Amino acid sequence: MNISEVSREKDISADTIRYYERIGLIPPVKRTSGGIRDFDEEDMRWIDFAKCMRGAGLSIESLIEYIKLYGEGEHTNLARKNLLMEESEKLEAKMNELSAAHTRLKMKIEHYDELLK
Repeated sequence: MNISEVSREKDISADTIRYYERIGLIPPVKRTSGGIRDFDEEDMRWIDFAKCMRGAGLSIESLIEYIKLYGEGEHTNLARKNLLMEESEKLEAKMNELSAAHTRLKMKIEHYDELLK
């Protein structure tokens, strides 16, 4: 599958895919003899992973480190787990902050509901 097909299927711009590959956020994609990227299922899983993790707020630096560790093999399993656990803790803290802000926002809306009766 070429980059424009992947872009449409995964709802991510071709420029973003190229950027992710250039900085190591996804592993290098195999190319045809003409130099065109030829994405396979494994490449697609990496794009899904990157999109999901970026959507969850993980930093590009953490994801690059994760992919580097992944490429080094199974002896890095503990390091990868620890990296993901740290990111999970950060995400949980962020979710708690958002939940508190949402609760406060709902209270303010209720306040205005009462004022507008």
